[in-house]
This record gives sequence, C-alpha cells and structure tokens, in this order.
Amino acid sequence: MTDPTPSAPPAPQIWVDGDACPGVIKDILFRAAERARVQVTLVANQWLRVPTSRYIRALQVRGGFDVADDAIVERASAGDLVVTQDIPLAARVLEKGAIALNPRGERYTPDTIAERLSMRNFMEELRGAGIQTGGPATLHARDRQAFAGELDRWLQQR
Repeated sequence: MTDPTPSAPPAPQIWVDGDACPGVIKDILFRAAERARVQVTLVANQWLRVPTSRYIRALQVRGGFDVADDAIVERASAGDLVVTQDIPLAARVLEKGAIALNPRGERYTPDTIAERLSMRNFMEELRGAGIQTGGPATLHARDRQAFAGELDRWLQQR
C-alpha cells in the first residue's frame, strides 16, 4: 500500500558545469554545501577531485560535444541552481525553471539570455572568420564576491 500523503518535492540543489568552473568558485561552492547542507554536483566528462562530503559529488559523463550539458539539463529541476559560463546551457536550464549563474556572479535571466546568445553567436562568427576576439577576463576578487553574494541569496530563498 502506498502512503496517501504526498511527498515533499526534492530540495533544490546545485549543478555545476565542472569542466570550466574555476577552482576558487568550486571552493566557495564546497564550503556552502557543508554550511547550508545543500547537494552540489559537479558534472564533467573528466574525473574531478571533490572533497569527501555527503553533500558534494562528481558525476563523470562520457566525452563528446555537450554531453555534460545534456546531463545537467536532464537532471536540473525548477528552483535548482546551475553554475555555468556556457550561455546555451544557461538558456536551456532557464527554460526548465532553474536558476543560472556564471562564476562572475552574473545571474542569467529570461530577459537577458537572448541578448547573451546573440552576442555569443556573433563572437563565434568572428572567430570563425579568423578574427582574434580574446578570451575571458581574469577572475578578480570582486567577481568571487559577486558570485558568493548571489549564491548566498539563492541559498536563503530556497
């Protein structure tokens, strides 16, 4: 016989695009996982070292284009936090009702994601034409603080 009381929805958790997440951001996430008792899962197509914790895990997926992204999209639920620099991945998880945050503390929103996708595609076209566009700027202390602040806001709202 099944229990007639409906079960509570699973607690929101954090999914991390582990291949490109800076180490200092992972450290912030690991400390938050322990402090707030929230599940943090790093997803990557390579083995990642994570601290021993009941709240932190690594999920290794097979190699291939967007395999890690697909795994995150498949598992993320509304209200979950996804940490990624990948704009197409951010767009996909926003469609599922998840929150998307980049390692610089910028929260992607449905209002801003279309513009971000357009800019990304434009820069990709420039690179395809042989124009050097440079890489991402160095992650500074203010970026880490912005990330930690947005993470704390999400943790308080969950």
